[in-house]
Amino acid sequence: MIRVLLADDQALVRSGFSLILSVEDDFKVVGEASDGAAAIELTRELRPDIVLMDVQMPVMDGIEATRRIVAEDLAKVLVLTTFDHDEYVFDGLAAGASGFLLKNSDAEHLVEAVRTVAAGHALLAPQITRRVIEQMVAGERPLPGELGVLRQPEEAAGARSRPAVEAPDGLVLLTPREREVLELVGTGLSNAEIAASLYLGEATVKTHVSNVLSKLHLRDRVQAVVLAHRAGLV
Repeated sequence: MIRVLLADDQALVRSGFSLILSVEDDFKVVGEASDGAAAIELTRELRPDIVLMDVQMPVMDGIEATRRIVAEDLAKVLVLTTFDHDEYVFDGLAAGASGFLLKNSDAEHLVEAVRTVAAGHALLAPQITRRVIEQMVAGERPLPGELGVLRQPEEAAGARSRPAVEAPDGLVLLTPREREVLELVGTGLSNAEIAASLYLGEATVKTHVSNVLSKLHLRDRVQAVVLAHRAGLV
């Protein structure tokens, strides 16, 4: 069961989201908040798996609420808004949101988005994915969360850390298989699709993806996709 908290200042919008999710057997709406501050408090109290977060709300906006929820590791956040603006997208990702979806998306896409984020994947609305990736790859925007700089591990305990290196050099940390998996992640394939392509078990692919994110200090698949493009792997 995926536990969901709804955060939106419009009661009608919250009711609509609740109705859409309540007809699905694997969802349970555990609470509703009308502003960002209330969303944080309810998330601490109810511990949902996913928070559907509006951007523009009174008291505290959804971006700041997202930042605090992610900082405390309380839940994953899927940002929903009617505004298709670059600033909201980049600020939301930088705050740690796991997904970004426009409110005009249909019910099927909303349900699938929540399931995708709950499964641990990052998600961007198809309408904005290409623009986000293009700007990050072009260097017009930093990677969300990190600044696109990778650090080598220490030589040994107590040794001085090596200096930061640019993303392509950091790829030497990966095994050949992990690099191959990163290339496929960069093309937008899911774990199941990568598994089928490489004739591996899905659990094995999941392990490789986790190793890639850990070694390269990337927060999620969005960062991995951008890095793969910047490094010329895709």
